[in-house]
Amino acid sequence: MTKAFYKTAKELAEAGLMALPGELKSSEHLIYSSPATLAFNSPGAKGFGVKRAGLAVPDSVMLLVSPGCCGRNTSLFRSTPEYRDRFFFQLLDDTDIVTGRHLTKIPQAAEEMLSVLPKKPSAIMICITCVDALLGTDMERVCRKVTEKTGIPAVACYMYALTREKRLPPMAAVRTSVYSLLEKREKRNSADMNLLGYFTPLFDSSELYPLMKSVGIKNIRELSRCNNIDEYHELSKANFNLVLNPEARAAAQDMQERLGIPFIELLRLYRTDKIRNQYRLLGQAIGVELDDTEYFENARNVIDAFREKHGKKSFAVGEIQNGDPIEMALMLIEEGFEVKEIFATIGELNFRFLKRLAELSPETKVYSNLSPSMLHYEEEKVDCYIGADSAYYHPDTPGIDWCDDEQPFGYDGVIKLFNRLSEKLG
Repeated sequence: MTKAFYKTAKELAEAGLMALPGELKSSEHLIYSSPATLAFNSPGAKGFGVKRAGLAVPDSVMLLVSPGCCGRNTSLFRSTPEYRDRFFFQLLDDTDIVTGRHLTKIPQAAEEMLSVLPKKPSAIMICITCVDALLGTDMERVCRKVTEKTGIPAVACYMYALTREKRLPPMAAVRTSVYSLLEKREKRNSADMNLLGYFTPLFDSSELYPLMKSVGIKNIRELSRCNNIDEYHELSKANFNLVLNPEARAAAQDMQERLGIPFIELLRLYRTDKIRNQYRLLGQAIGVELDDTEYFENARNVIDAFREKHGKKSFAVGEIQNGDPIEMALMLIEEGFEVKEIFATIGELNFRFLKRLAELSPETKVYSNLSPSMLHYEEEKVDCYIGADSAYYHPDTPGIDWCDDEQPFGYDGVIKLFNRLSEKLG
């Protein structure tokens, strides 16, 4: 009988990162798009796919240049009130795809788009698909033509599924695009910083804000909190960027080269001892001491209360959530809980977590969401799930999707995670 492919944590750790089986590499097999993966593996992705992310620039509009299939998926976004007047389409026919003639029409399409808008946009985001990836389109040249035609800055966004396994995958590339309109400005305040990484803000209750304020940081800016293009350009005044998501690293490097803004990188973690160490290192990097004692103790108290109330629960941990599934599973195991299975993509960043996880829970199963063998997945009995993909595999099990727009981070993320789990378990 055919079964869903998996490897235990021990087997993966012993094989090593360079010897991962092909079933766990989406570039080596057909991709299975189940309801568990459609949220992040389709042109109509929920949350922040390339198209919605490209519109993070305040007052911008987007021209999607694509075949009709991609346009139909995007129409779901256009129906929401906040995007109704921000998405426009230039649909490609067979001749366009074969000859590339659509490229000469993009400046005219942009001009027509502007003629129906109630006000002048701040920027035109031109989103292109795998068609232009295969054609080798020079989008910088196309964007220059659009700017010449309309007088409005044009920026390319690349919705290239073909580059998902490359050095600069789509969600890293679009982060670079949305900051590319920033221009170098004189820094008049020595206490300004930006948070880079997400397209929505951290929870207001995150301890990161008061911690940074306590050491003299006056302005903490986030792209997602910019209400207009003037506030967007204030991002150029930062003395440093704090990168909270590895997918924003390329954007931070570009800002360092173009604007002279250095950056420090943190990870979103759920292990409280590692969160504490990360804050200690951040303090050293900026020459201060960050006192996180209160926040650390609050998080520890919440975890202890959860354990006392619910006992040793077993979990399934998925990857469609606000966290890394391997690191989160490791946290749960270190806290005395059981993780029977993980749905995850294994890479260089989280393989180090996997090695430690294998020492503590060698029989934990690791599945690939995108493997066609998941058609034959048989449900494992667990007490609780974390992740929207896990919800699909465990329809009758209590749990949380943990993938809201507002972003958890640090101790505040740990507290909210366990509080929501406790609510679901009753």
